[in-house]
This record gives sequence, C-alpha cells and structure tokens, in this order.
Amino acid sequence: MSMALRANRPSVQALQPSLIRKLSNSAMGRSDIIPLWFGEPDKPTPQFIRQAAKDALDEGQTFYQPNLGIVELRQALALYMNGLYGTDLNADNIAVTPSGMAALAVALQCIVAEGDAVVIPSPVWPNLPGAAEILGAEIARVPLRPYCGRWRLDLEELFAACKANTSALLINSPNNPTGWTLDDAEQQLILDFCRERDLWLIADEVYSRIVYDRDYAPSFIDKVTEDDKYLIVNSFSKSWAMTGWRLGWLTAPKSLIHTLEAVSEFNYSCIFAPVQIAGVTALQGGEAFIRSSTMRYRDALAAVERAFGELPRVTLPLPNAAFYAFFAVDGVTDSYAFAERILRQCGVGLAPGAAFGPQGEGYLRLCFAADVSLLERALERMRPLLI
Repeated sequence: MSMALRANRPSVQALQPSLIRKLSNSAMGRSDIIPLWFGEPDKPTPQFIRQAAKDALDEGQTFYQPNLGIVELRQALALYMNGLYGTDLNADNIAVTPSGMAALAVALQCIVAEGDAVVIPSPVWPNLPGAAEILGAEIARVPLRPYCGRWRLDLEELFAACKANTSALLINSPNNPTGWTLDDAEQQLILDFCRERDLWLIADEVYSRIVYDRDYAPSFIDKVTEDDKYLIVNSFSKSWAMTGWRLGWLTAPKSLIHTLEAVSEFNYSCIFAPVQIAGVTALQGGEAFIRSSTMRYRDALAAVERAFGELPRVTLPLPNAAFYAFFAVDGVTDSYAFAERILRQCGVGLAPGAAFGPQGEGYLRLCFAADVSLLERALERMRPLLI
C-alpha cells in the first residue's frame, strides 16, 4: 500500500478545501439543480468581445507576450480608470494578470513574508485570506456586522487589529459575499492610517462596476499618490461576464511595476494574446453591457428582497453592490449542513456562509446574477425550509 504524500510546507498542508466547491462537486452535472452557488453572471460573454478573440486567433496571435501585458491593453486600462476616477494613470501603472486571483497572489508575493499578519474584513471570499496563508502569513479577521439593514465595518476595530507584525490591510470593497461597500471618507481614513503605520494597502475592487446607487463604487485609486504603498486588484470577470477568460489587472505605483514584472515571470510568464485583445475590445465597447447587466441585477435583487420579506425567519441585510444575497435563517447554526439540505430537498445550490470565514457562519449566499424567472422558481422551491 502506497503512503499518502503531503506537501513539505506547513502553510500548504493547513489549507482547507473550498466549502463551495465541496458542496457543488457533490451535484455537478445534475440537470435538476438550480445552481446559485458560484459568483458569475448567467449570460455568456458578449459576442463582440468573443469575436475579437476569434479574429486574433485567425490572425495567428498565439505567441509569447510581455510579462506585464500587451501595451495596447495596459494603455486601455489606464484610460478606462482615468475616465472613471479622474486620475492620471498611464501604462506604467498597470500590470495585466491571468485573472483577478493571480493579481492578488502576485500582489501578496511582493509584500508579505512568513510571520507577517494581514488584516482582512470578514466575511470575505475565502481565496483572499487563503492566498496570504499559503505564504505563511497570519490572518486577522475584523467582522462586518449588520447595522440598520446594511453591512457596516467599524474602522476603529479595523485599526485596533493591526499589530507590530502587521504588514498589510487587505480590503475587499465592494465585498463578496455581503455587498458591503466603503464610502470615500472611509477609504481616506484607511489610507491615512496605512500611511501613518507604514502599512501596505491591497484593495480588491473586482465588483466596482456592479453598484446600485451610482455608476461605480468609490476607489482608493483617486486618493493614493505615487509615494503610497498600494496595490489595487481588478478583473474582467464580473463586469464584462468574462469569468472563464481569466483576465485581470493590478494598478500600482510606477516604482513597483518592475518588481511585478519579475514576479509574474516566475508565476505565469504572460497572458494569451487573444484574451488580452478581447480585453481591449471589452473596455472600448462594453459600457452598454455593464449598464444593462446592472439593471438586470437590480431587478433580480428586488425579486429576492420581496420573497425573503415574506419569510419572518429570514434576515437579509441589503447589499450596496455585487450580485449576492447574503442572508441568515433563524435557527440555522451550521450553514454547510443547511445548504446541503437545501440542495438535497429543494434542488437549489447555495454557498454556505461558513465558506467565507467564521463571521459568515449562520448565513447563506445566493448569487442573483440570473433571470428573475429562474430566481423565483428557486425561491419557491426553498420556501418550505425557510418558513
């Protein structure tokens, strides 16, 4: 009998598998399941973006590319962000990555050493703390809490969590899974604190365009300077329905770009050219798609809110952004077991709140980036277990 092999590094051995993947793998491929567990739009990537990639393939653009991404995409990203935030970025502030997850991993590799502490508001997408833990970092979670029907972060609690070995604040706003979003004043206070304590600020702003009270969420990018220690993570996945394409980017001080270039070489080297060309096309022609998608999600959220409003056991703090309903059910203390029960008895796939850290236990995440008719069917199926 062969021995089970284990990784040498304790930080890798300690990694826990995704509870969302664990639950979804148990029912993957079943046609009777309404899958609302993953965080992705239900519509395919717009045809004009797909066509740009096809054309690039037909032209034979299949060769190695620069570590930081093609110049055309880096320039387009700088212009895109300047147009939103009134900044003065250029291509030397941009590193293209194969996904927002890769952007996060590279950012952390640049600044986090074993034994460092990283402070993260939570509940939060498990890949954020996981990417720091794999480097040997300690994670300090600061709870987001429901307050007056929304989610709220106590900044004093956030700042108090920073100790002598803290090297970075990792802030996901708009947040997955809660939809909580920092405002401009809160961002400025966080940035001022990082400056005072000489901490790195890593901002995951992947959901910045899926916002319900404005066109885009507040960003740290219009508050930082070239002397600040910051890295901003973003992605094409959510706003342009390009989850499977694996295309993201980092915005950083120009003085750090060569470091990012070197680190990227030893992680993924470069990104497939047709994917990058599709990204340029998305930036140049995707605004109408973003607007129409956000309108759909707003209608979907309203349908979920109506249905849950009829169920006294359900509490739904409303999201400001993203496309998730993160809700609690009175009496539920084991979210994985309850999500498993909903899957088995109702045929609806939800993400258990425990997947997003201890602060998420007792909650469930429903992705409402879907047609209202499908959501209404899923909500009707779940009703007997929620009343």
